Amino acid sequence: MTTTPDRPAGVEALRDTPGVGVQLVGLTRRYGDVLALDGLDLDIAGGEFLALLGPSGCGKTTALRAIAGFERPDDGQVLVDGRDVTGTPPAKRDMGMVFQAYSLFPNLTVAENVGYGLQVRRRPAKERKARAAELLELVGLAANAGRYPHQLSGGQQQRVALARALAVAPKVLLLDEPLSALDAQVRVQLREEIRRIQLELGITTVFVTHDQAEALSVADRVGVLRAGRLEQVASPDELYERPATAFVAEFVGTMNRIPATRTEGGVELMGVRRPAVGDVPVSGDVVALVRPESLLVRADAAGAGRVVTRTFSGASTRLAVALPDGAEVVVDVASADSQQLTPGTAVTVTPAERPVLVGAV
Repeated sequence: MTTTPDRPAGVEALRDTPGVGVQLVGLTRRYGDVLALDGLDLDIAGGEFLALLGPSGCGKTTALRAIAGFERPDDGQVLVDGRDVTGTPPAKRDMGMVFQAYSLFPNLTVAENVGYGLQVRRRPAKERKARAAELLELVGLAANAGRYPHQLSGGQQQRVALARALAVAPKVLLLDEPLSALDAQVRVQLREEIRRIQLELGITTVFVTHDQAEALSVADRVGVLRAGRLEQVASPDELYERPATAFVAEFVGTMNRIPATRTEGGVELMGVRRPAVGDVPVSGDVVALVRPESLLVRADAAGAGRVVTRTFSGASTRLAVALPDGAEVVVDVASADSQQLTPGTAVTVTPAERPVLVGAV
């Protein structure tokens, strides 16, 4: 009778195991007078790719470091697969983390860098070598196993850092602005690669970024933070199309602020009435928040607007239009329909027939 040797629990095992859930319950973290996290509650599903997005100082990196164990909250809990790990040291949380700075060891080869975490865990050399080979194949760097970090491009170094984080078969993958030091084209390629690998492995992933396009393009859900609290957590399309607050609306994508007047059941803007959504301020001046693609523009000799600039972007063209009151709005139109809308053209601009989000001036 023959037996098959036990396969080391590693990357292949991850493919067969659903990701674990992560819950943040009332996380609070202060740095002197600064409240970095203000009772943050967040539920991340097993296998989900969640992006945390927000301006500098909003608490997104503090939240990530609290999950990893590098920050101890002043109050609240971090739960992983239902287990409270708030007081557990980082090395015992079974998580992989990729930092903005790649932090590769310059004196180790690519393969040795990938297998370093396994070496620390005293895994056999044969297992380390096999795991490193598998991970480097996964990130497309199998041919570079014997090179040193300085012999790789920035994008390749970040792939090595990702492979190293995955080599220890973590339950959760944490990414702290891992692409911000790369040029635009490499960022796009690598974020798509990270998403492909995450889907293949099914690993729960939390990705911190300040780049809206990055968050919307790769995440299952995006959480927008402001002053240590979640303004909204939703799928990318819901976040963009149905922002819960004026802050989210203006932070995610381009948004026009158009003077408006309250009416019964809605607001009046640009001479037309539209239903209002969100919490309409009960007093003071208000503005309607309208996306560029939700404004309709047509050439009109009697129109009160004037095209200021026209920016061609392939299938779409963005127009900057000056309104009679001195305000300026941006309008996105199909390039095929923009031939006559050159700078100086008189136009009429109206909002599409859909509800608009209203905020305070």
